[in-house]
Amino acid sequence: MMTCLGVSCWAQSSASQPSTICNDDGTVTFQFKNDKAKSVQVDVQFAGRHDMKKDAKSGLWTVTLGPAAPDMYPYCFIVDGVSVMDPQCDQYFPNEGFKNSLLEIPAKNGSLAHDIKDVPHGSLNYIHYYSKSLGSTNQAVVYLPPGYMRNRDKKYPVFYLISGTTDTEEVYYKVGRMNYILDNLLAEGKAQEMIIVLPYGNPSKLLSTVPAEAGVPQMRFGGDVFTKDVINDLMPYVEEHYRTINDRDHRAIGGFSRGGNQGLMIGLTNLDKFSYLCSYSSFTSTTLPGGIYDNADDTNSKIHLFWLGVGTDDFLFGTARDYMEHLDKKGIRSTKVFTHDKYGHTWMNAKYFLDKTLPLLFNPEASEVAMKNSEPTPVATGNEQQLTPAVMGRLFPRPIVSPEYKADGIVFRFKAEEAQQVSLCAEIFDKPKPMTKGDDGIWTIEVKGNPSDDLFDSFTYYFDVDGMAVADPNDMYLSPAKGFKPSIASHPAGEYHFAAMKEIPHGVVSYNLNRNTAMYMPVMADRSERPSFIRLVPGKNDTMESWFKVGGADAIVDKLLAEKKIKPCMLTTGEMGGMQGPEVTTLKADDYKTWPERRKALIKLLESL
Repeated sequence: MMTCLGVSCWAQSSASQPSTICNDDGTVTFQFKNDKAKSVQVDVQFAGRHDMKKDAKSGLWTVTLGPAAPDMYPYCFIVDGVSVMDPQCDQYFPNEGFKNSLLEIPAKNGSLAHDIKDVPHGSLNYIHYYSKSLGSTNQAVVYLPPGYMRNRDKKYPVFYLISGTTDTEEVYYKVGRMNYILDNLLAEGKAQEMIIVLPYGNPSKLLSTVPAEAGVPQMRFGGDVFTKDVINDLMPYVEEHYRTINDRDHRAIGGFSRGGNQGLMIGLTNLDKFSYLCSYSSFTSTTLPGGIYDNADDTNSKIHLFWLGVGTDDFLFGTARDYMEHLDKKGIRSTKVFTHDKYGHTWMNAKYFLDKTLPLLFNPEASEVAMKNSEPTPVATGNEQQLTPAVMGRLFPRPIVSPEYKADGIVFRFKAEEAQQVSLCAEIFDKPKPMTKGDDGIWTIEVKGNPSDDLFDSFTYYFDVDGMAVADPNDMYLSPAKGFKPSIASHPAGEYHFAAMKEIPHGVVSYNLNRNTAMYMPVMADRSERPSFIRLVPGKNDTMESWFKVGGADAIVDKLLAEKKIKPCMLTTGEMGGMQGPEVTTLKADDYKTWPERRKALIKLLESL
């Protein structure tokens, strides 16, 4: 047996007991420590929800499930009705709503498409750009292939890859492992070098709830704002800042679930810009404008690859099958792939489909072979699962708004009907603040302040539920800490919040996965000017992401540079290539108690250089 990769998934109160153990027979043993709990369950993708039993001697709640095929599976523990992440598992599922950890069952022969192998790895850029379509700043992740920084004269095709409903722009990286899948394919010579752009598929989530008089921009949406943002804002940004080949033969678009719908919608209505279309576990409208379906010869002549994949056990299978049949009847060519063993509408399928399509992108000959060798559309039986409003309501219930940002403070909410006591714990408070339970089982507290308080800065917080720490399940922002991951509150009226910024240039945060370091590169009007260097040392429980995800170091520099209050500087969480002395200034997170204190120290340092 062995501890499943997490990378360090350990029980809550005992480093000597792993929380997940992969057994030789393919089963997985889950263990959880909580002495006060009346009941504990584990909910894991490959097995569903199961009760755990408490061992009288060790006090551990345990259950063994499976066997399961090697792969990555979301899971969480249900403690007295409250869903919690594995408090010591490093890998997690970024999402607007639910909070799950990730269990990685390794293959013995290292044969999985997403395995992290000893091959050259690309880099990941986290970008911010001003979107006129939104009237505010949006974000995305950009993958650059391993040779991008070496081959300075080479230009690359671009694949816009969109995640599903409630997913953030990080999911195709942290759960879909798109970077490692492509790294492996490139190392084997099975795919073309390309740039992959991961947009944020739900820009309406960025709509501020703070009244306009508070000075925070209000985002009003009309029509399909996501399509407008991708075409009119994100694409121009990518093509200005990266070495891209800017024609339809070198652009692809696609995605999983809602992202597949969005990708097909954008691609089919912009065939002057895209010729490779991919839908993973999805479909799109059968009544698109422009005669796309009614002029098959013209449409077919513009598409190199129209790739559609879905699981026969997916709750979207019936609707996806109907869409495939619609294309067949209209004479629109496509290639279709079906799975039967990857748990339906899951990221196991999404990774599998991506691995099958990446070798076809920007390869017209291979794409044509795939189009000719498509599986046929299954004949309808009348028993296929269909997407209905009832299904959507069950899968995506109306969320509880927390945190809710107001002009004079923040409201926090948490649903725990069986809990006896719930408190708000935040690093900016001296002690926990008791919350009040309503008749609906929702605990609430409103904390008021003014813009000069730390309440209007970025800070970490969590809920204490009968003595157990729980991240806010309705806050999409999680601190990328080691072990337990608290939530992040960041008031949009805060001085250095991206939402409060106008149309200013933004630098780029690049993650080097080989070295496990992050670096911020500023926008420099004068490239001959030598920037200063600041080394941001993460705290003992931080990761390379923390100074940027929680500390907002990039946002601070962006704003101060735009206001001409500081000179250009580079930030890194790693070593500066042996540089020492006055050219490099170091700021250590552990020298300060809270993130607001760390941010103030960074601002003071920047203004002194």
